[in-house]
Amino acid sequence: MRKLIFCIITVAAFFSVKAQSIKTPAPSPTQTIKQDFGISSIELSYSRPGIKGRKVFGDLVPFGKVWRTGANSATTINFADDVTIGTAKIPAGKYGLLTIPDKDNWTIIITKQLDVTSPAAYKPENDMIKVNVKPMTMRDKMETLTMQFANVKPSACELQIMWENTAVALPISTDVETTVMKQIDNAMNKDNRPYFSAALYYLDNGKDLNQALAWFDKAIEQQPDAYWVYHQRANTLAKLGRKDEAKISAQKSIELAKNAKNDDYVRLNEKLLDQLK
Repeated sequence: MRKLIFCIITVAAFFSVKAQSIKTPAPSPTQTIKQDFGISSIELSYSRPGIKGRKVFGDLVPFGKVWRTGANSATTINFADDVTIGTAKIPAGKYGLLTIPDKDNWTIIITKQLDVTSPAAYKPENDMIKVNVKPMTMRDKMETLTMQFANVKPSACELQIMWENTAVALPISTDVETTVMKQIDNAMNKDNRPYFSAALYYLDNGKDLNQALAWFDKAIEQQPDAYWVYHQRANTLAKLGRKDEAKISAQKSIELAKNAKNDDYVRLNEKLLDQLK
């Protein structure tokens, strides 16, 4: 009899453990997104509730109160490099992201606090910056809270927050210029100098084109069969108004690209030659 009772208890315990291990979809799944930005990155982590037939702003998310900007855990944002938001420079690091939604105005808060999940936990003295932004009305309804980095440029991007029919955007910028120029200055004082990268940065960012040309020439000395360098050298000469020299450099790039069986650069140079006619 004792053995029978022991077996019954064992079987019941087994099925109890199995029942407890059932995994179901999270009501508000967590998302972590990482965006390359400037010369580093930004990482955002938040939980994504759905509308599920409810009215969101002004009801589920009350107007005028601090919101964790998600569900479950606190929403966090991690800057791998210094950034500027509004008028404040935010040092690299991990921060909390909070919002205070309202009908005609939202306040977006970057805080040192990483644990705010309710208005009562919020401490204004830990704020890094508060930014007022105007909400926009979206034509199509966004069922799930969605955040994304958009309009990403070398030194600026937007963090967009969208849910229901409302969207807001937080502008973020970073000082790429100072950092890259410092790198170039340091690198040019070493033996293995990155002439091509430095020259391309000068070309793409409207800096001294004659200096860029000199560095492209140095890059060609380092690697005489570099068709990509000849192509950018041709672009630089074209911007300097030296069309005949640009044509010669483009033709040389075509010759080397054909030898390397790189049709993409052949087409790029042919397009440039058409523009130089």
